[in-house]
Amino acid sequence: MTVTGAGPGATTGERMPVGTVEIRELECFLVLAEELHFGRTGERMYVSQGRVSQLIRALERRVGARLVDRTSRRVRLTPFGEDFLGALRPAYAALRATVEDARAAALGDGGPLRIGFQGVAGYGFMEVVGEFEDRHPGCATRITELPLSDPFGALHRDEVDTAAVLLPVREPGLVLGPVFSRQPQCLAVSRRHPFAERSLLDVEELAGSPLVGVAAPAPEYWREAQAPARTPSGAPIPRGPLVGTLQEGLSLVAANRGALLLCRPTSEYHSRRDVVYVPVTGLPESALGLVWHAGRENARVRAFADAVAAGLSRLAL
Repeated sequence: MTVTGAGPGATTGERMPVGTVEIRELECFLVLAEELHFGRTGERMYVSQGRVSQLIRALERRVGARLVDRTSRRVRLTPFGEDFLGALRPAYAALRATVEDARAAALGDGGPLRIGFQGVAGYGFMEVVGEFEDRHPGCATRITELPLSDPFGALHRDEVDTAAVLLPVREPGLVLGPVFSRQPQCLAVSRRHPFAERSLLDVEELAGSPLVGVAAPAPEYWREAQAPARTPSGAPIPRGPLVGTLQEGLSLVAANRGALLLCRPTSEYHSRRDVVYVPVTGLPESALGLVWHAGRENARVRAFADAVAAGLSRLAL
């Protein structure tokens, strides 16, 4: 089947086969409709801003009408684009649900479960994984460590089915399940740092020391939570270098290039002679949350979330 003519607001006279529409184009349009910003859409889809423009133009050629109005100041959907969005959302959700339901029916509770994690996969978490495997012997788990600088990318790219990541989580399309392992925070500093002799710090004292931050593609709100730019009273905290992994951060700390905020279990696990961990009062507790993609939720993910929820009392230790 082919488009026989361009509709109102068409951007081109080209005729393109409807059957060749790419799922990636539809996904790009759905994300752009939420963000109304080509740059943020590219960040969420892990493509360049130019690629976002290409995908949208291709989709507009296929439907035969302009979907998006873009100026130097703002992006908005055309009336045709609003109508298209209203029809596309339920259809896309139904398509994804159909595929996932078919997969779940074919596998039952068997098949692999890919689990990502940040920080330390211990302190009860691996016990829950073991108990889950005991109850679901046909479901083999695969554990993947997630980079500090990319907490959500593996979920968006369908590289893991669920992940235990540091809060906060405000990602459209992702579901936040059980929250666990709430822990006080401490400051990792070099043994040469002025804070190294302290037994306790107040959060306001962070204004005197550069903090090692997290590099992109982690979203800005998440990076700010891990390395705040200001104390609760509003005093600025100097910016330190940006890192992609925890080991990079600890290496810079040891070199006295900056300090790094960590939760207590992570500091205990990464004990080293050239780094001191000092408790900090006045900061919110660190916490982990189990997260998965709403469009790829299946029976195994739900069963694992139930297992984590059942083990919350142990995971909080």
